Amino acid sequence: QVQLVESGGGLVQAGGSLRLSCAASGRTFSRSVMGWFRQAAGKEREFVAGVTWSGSDTIYADSVKGRFTISRDNAKNTVYLQMNGLKPEDTAVYYCAASNLARVATNRYEYTYWGQGTQVTVSS
Repeated sequence: QVQLVESGGGLVQAGGSLRLSCAASGRTFSRSVMGWFRQAAGKEREFVAGVTWSGSDTIYADSVKGRFTISRDNAKNTVYLQMNGLKPEDTAVYYCAASNLARVATNRYEYTYWGQGTQVTVSS
């Protein structure tokens, strides 16, 4: 069982930066693949980034590649999403998720545990 709580969202101007954090509790965090997803109003939830349990392998959606960076600190049971060069189209609720798989999945249905989400709003 893994419980996830996101923080760090807010309102930022286009071109700005935010760092999201996801604090996890539960004995299996350090062995869980972690992912960030986002859901804009009226749209499907989409994959943003994922990282393996060791932090050695990461995958990014094409729309955020080169601007966002996912990382994790297993000693702190926390996963991060550093977002630079934010655009208005990045506006969404961002969710942290944990998977029991051994590889990063981009399909949201392969993630078992979810946080409550944090709002990110980028103004133009």
